[in-house]
Amino acid sequence: MCAKYQQFLAMKGNYNMITCMASVPAKLVAIGNSRGVRLPKAMIEQAGLGADIELEVIDGAIVIRSHRPVRAGWAEAAKLMASRGEAPLPITINPPTNAFDRDEWSWE
Repeated sequence: MCAKYQQFLAMKGNYNMITCMASVPAKLVAIGNSRGVRLPKAMIEQAGLGADIELEVIDGAIVIRSHRPVRAGWAEAAKLMASRGEAPLPITINPPTNAFDRDEWSWE
């Protein structure tokens, strides 16, 4: 993606808008009983990282990615499927039958 963005900027005549970084040497630093890595601002921006991240070890590499809630997008996907007739929403199949579900729970 970075190379395509650079190509786009070159076509527009904007060569200095963004810096794409493929690999940068770094050192582990002590942070209490743990170790940490200082990430360059350009890499953080290029990866779209926010305050919450996820770490995963894959084939001997530590992968850092933005945190995404476990069920992010599920409600929208279910509504889209229902609108296409692919799968009805569960609430339309089996409406609440007990007092708690009818009176105390908020169905949206």
